[in-house]
Amino acid sequence: MLQIISQLAITCKDQEATEAWYCKNFGFRRTRVAVLPGGKKIVFLKMSDCAFYLELFQAEEELPIPEAMNDGYTFPGFRHLAFKVNDVDQKLSEIADVEITLGPLNFDDYIPGWRTVWIRDPDGRIIEISHGFQDE
Repeated sequence: MLQIISQLAITCKDQEATEAWYCKNFGFRRTRVAVLPGGKKIVFLKMSDCAFYLELFQAEEELPIPEAMNDGYTFPGFRHLAFKVNDVDQKLSEIADVEITLGPLNFDDYIPGWRTVWIRDPDGRIIEISHGFQDE
């Protein structure tokens, strides 16, 4: 039986830069570093309000395709990682050197109060930030 989604493993251009970005902007904190044979390491970051972790791996090669645009790739795979915040515009103002890939957009025609923006993290992944989304 599935209990929770526990982690997302991501490959980073620069583990330290990626760690700093997620800790500063989304409240993650380092909980463990696993040093592998040969000196490679996995950095574990825990989200402050739950049991969700990011596992950071160091990239060993360049991205073989162009970086995603707008709200993410449209072929099968992960499109983007999303975070729910209290206020999209406030969160955007708190992120230094933010690169917006799409939005901010209001989706009031679908869900009143739903507002979303997509940005790029230090490794080029698309990150969604939204507020106001509610279940039916």
